[in-house]
Amino acid sequence: MSSELAQLAPLAVLIPFLGAAVNFVVVHRNRLQRGVTVGAMVLTLVLNALMLVDVWQQGPQVVHLGGWAAPYGIVMVVDQLSALMLVVSVVVSLAVLVYAVSEGVAGGDDEGPISIFYPTFLLLVAGVSNAFLAGDLFNLYVGFEILLTASYVLLTMGGSAQRIRAGVTYVVVSVISSILFLISLGMIYGATGTVNMADLSVKLADLPQGTQLQLHLMLLVAFGVKAAIFPLSLWLPDSYPTASAPVTAVFAGLLTKVGVYSIIRTETLLFPGRQINGLLMWVALLTMLVGILGALAQIDVKRMLSFTLISHIGYMIFGIAVGSPQALAAVVYYIAHHIVIQTSLFLVAGLIERRGGSTNVDRLAGLYRISPVLGVLYLVPALNLGGIPPFSGFLGKVGLIEAGVAAGTWLDYLLVGVSVFVSLLTLMAMVRVWNRVFLRRVEDAEYPDPVLRATTAQGHRPRTSRVVSGKPGSTFSGTAPVVLLPKTMVGATTALVGVGVLLTVFAGPLFDLAGSAADNLTHPDRYVRAVLAPVGQGGVSEEDQ
Repeated sequence: MSSELAQLAPLAVLIPFLGAAVNFVVVHRNRLQRGVTVGAMVLTLVLNALMLVDVWQQGPQVVHLGGWAAPYGIVMVVDQLSALMLVVSVVVSLAVLVYAVSEGVAGGDDEGPISIFYPTFLLLVAGVSNAFLAGDLFNLYVGFEILLTASYVLLTMGGSAQRIRAGVTYVVVSVISSILFLISLGMIYGATGTVNMADLSVKLADLPQGTQLQLHLMLLVAFGVKAAIFPLSLWLPDSYPTASAPVTAVFAGLLTKVGVYSIIRTETLLFPGRQINGLLMWVALLTMLVGILGALAQIDVKRMLSFTLISHIGYMIFGIAVGSPQALAAVVYYIAHHIVIQTSLFLVAGLIERRGGSTNVDRLAGLYRISPVLGVLYLVPALNLGGIPPFSGFLGKVGLIEAGVAAGTWLDYLLVGVSVFVSLLTLMAMVRVWNRVFLRRVEDAEYPDPVLRATTAQGHRPRTSRVVSGKPGSTFSGTAPVVLLPKTMVGATTALVGVGVLLTVFAGPLFDLAGSAADNLTHPDRYVRAVLAPVGQGGVSEEDQ
């Protein structure tokens, strides 16, 4: 029988949607919008956490919207993978929301960000949730379009020429990938008469091999653009860093992972087997190498992080290409790790920009002496991303390496060697920022920003919560007092960094969950059986597995 809690899955989409609708109604009452948005996020997080606990030891659970049976009706599917992605996505979104509200207040607006931010942010969360729960390709397409429409607004918020220019690039690339996805969807429907993913898992196997390959590649290209895999990733480093810190953080943490999630479903459900695993291996290799080499060439912290984001997508594609239960378990864990850590680092980059006036390493120095807290907030996720034991980044990479070695082909061994090499280069890039931005003296900065030299009335450089007056030509121009490192912004970042540490502390249970999710992914018949069961019986119990 279906789980009772799983039947509440549509609320994971409806609650943010309703919150956005209320925010549009009270558009000029910023504080009320803030309360509605935070309340909607907390309620969604509680719901998602309950669903995760409920499906922890179960197979896929299905919700038939409107009581219509699959494949004719719309279904939402909750399994370990989708439930984990829902929880992690809302956790980071909530941290980013608190950060954004504090940033708006600290910038001189007592009520926080502009009114359009709140409903747009909730629509983004709704789109991401819908994509994770979608049981058919068209509903997945709808989820993509919702989150992409919201992202267009968030990316260009502020209206600067740089953001508009980056937004145009982002919109063009996103529209092209969406058109390709829609064309693929139409071709799949024309060939099979369905877009339900469980039904497609059965019917696609009956198509000629050439047709399967064509449809397979078209979906991978569409999802590859969204996941930012090489060579479809060139748009990302020019788009993400131009947005405000909280927007960049939530984009880096979530949007590319929705693409990776879609690739996982494509490879394990729609086209199971090893039809193009060799191609995916080479894509993973190039994504890792090109991304990290691009990161090493950057002098801007946000651009460097954007390239490391691309590079570490390659690790996930590597695990998907290996395709074993061990590899997929490592991928599931690594995705959760990367969402949290990458978001944390972009939030820290926003704090660096506030305190130092820039994210250009040539204009920064001495931040550890100025703010030791900021130094620790950078160092912990930086070492985690670099794969230093015992952090979750190390554990996830070890899982992928072990899976690659177990697969045993020369290409697997090559990817294992490249993944270790890229991890060392990642650590090199992160340590270089640490040395230049945090350890050297302020006097050694090549072109120090005026904000970096800001002092209090007592002549000291301000730390976490001190207030300074703006200087002409600086990031905070004007005469009004400005809090360089507001406590709430630092608190939200600290909380997310703490979540990253918890991924290490609770690595055992999380790997058990990831292993259970991988076991279901490698047995797509369970998904098919759950979705195509009669209404009211959609679900696979532990005994059925």
